[in-house]
Amino acid sequence: MARHETTPSQTVGPYLHIGLPWPDGPFAVAEGTPEGVWIRGVLYDGAGAPVPDGLIETWQADPEGRFNHPDDPRGAVERPGFRAFGRCPTDANGEYGIFTLKPGPVPGPGGRLQAPHIDVSVFARGMLHRTVTRVYFPEEAAANAADPVLSSVPEPERATLVARPAEDGYRFDIRLQGEDETVFFDV
Repeated sequence: MARHETTPSQTVGPYLHIGLPWPDGPFAVAEGTPEGVWIRGVLYDGAGAPVPDGLIETWQADPEGRFNHPDDPRGAVERPGFRAFGRCPTDANGEYGIFTLKPGPVPGPGGRLQAPHIDVSVFARGMLHRTVTRVYFPEEAAANAADPVLSSVPEPERATLVARPAEDGYRFDIRLQGEDETVFFDV
């Protein structure tokens, strides 16, 4: 059987910083916004090593649980200064950070409210497609317990979706494989 080496066109990374720049980068709101929080973490590979050439994207509702998007069933609502989107490459230590506002609850399947969460896409070397996960907030215990998506994830894996409090916001490490692998959704 012939063996063929992988070419750059067959893998996503390490070319993310070339092909996916974003002018506002990690700032879903302007730096220094009073109610802004950081979501920071490290992207780890299956061996537990930091991934220095990954890319983290976030998409979320505003603090009232609204989207400035025509698909919001309640109608698009613009919040000046809030983009709802952030993109941050990982650094040499696999670290990333997104500065944003904590989202509010949004409608979910069957009209049930979903707990406040942030959708996260992960791009990294060796992956042909992004992986998608969510960040939930630890102080939202009742909303998290009732969330139709989060409650569909069995324990103890559910814990991989809940951020930890940090001095300037939240900590959310992402593990692509292996022990304590982050739960990813098939979207």
